Amino acid sequence: MTLTISEVKTQLKSLNHLDDPLVAELRTDTRKGVQSALVAFEKRIQKQIIAKEAFEKRFKYEKSFWSTGNQYVAGMDEVGRGPLAGPVVTAAVILDESFDLIGVTDSKLLTANEREHLYLKIIEEAIEVNICVKDRDFIDQHNIYHATQLAMIETIQGLQHQPTQIIVDAVPLDLNIPQTTLIKGDQKSISVAAASILAKEYRDHLMDTYDKVYPGYDFAHNKGYGTAKHLAGLKQLGITPIHRMSFSPVPEYK
Repeated sequence: MTLTISEVKTQLKSLNHLDDPLVAELRTDTRKGVQSALVAFEKRIQKQIIAKEAFEKRFKYEKSFWSTGNQYVAGMDEVGRGPLAGPVVTAAVILDESFDLIGVTDSKLLTANEREHLYLKIIEEAIEVNICVKDRDFIDQHNIYHATQLAMIETIQGLQHQPTQIIVDAVPLDLNIPQTTLIKGDQKSISVAAASILAKEYRDHLMDTYDKVYPGYDFAHNKGYGTAKHLAGLKQLGITPIHRMSFSPVPEYK
């Protein structure tokens, strides 16, 4: 019995390989709707192949360290060094070879919905994760760069599975643990990418809460960065307890 166009589309949605016998059969179907459905199917599969290859490429550092006996490799990242308000948040993630979330990549390349979905999945699949939050007082006391380093160190030290290798995004740490420091590490290492998603999602939710506590600064949208609405709020309402006094132009609105 010949499948209807609707049935063809339904069948193709359940397939994940170009070499499925049904695909070969449909290629001989001259109906325009079938051929259009095949084109869409092939694009989806090709996109999956590219994503899988990119995923495997981002796993190369971890696999290299595992192959030399490093069972626990921690990926590190931070979010919130640039904003005028709110904390800096750091995250550490330890994965193993069973980790299969192909969608994990640089958090900045993902939508809010994708990050939220992956946040929960990463926590489920990871061997261990840890998150550290440092508020504006800590940032103002130590300066943002040093505060970030201290937060990262605390995050690593708080892990139950102490790593024998760390992959960190651009920030060297004063720890007696071998480190690989990568520029744009969240695009090169899967564990750093996972850490970037956790840190960003955690901080974004904090800023959404602060938006309710301190309305008028548009924290839910700018996450503490110096946007026009944020600066307008500073001008009209002044500073809040989460504004960083060591960041210009915040002191001007005291």
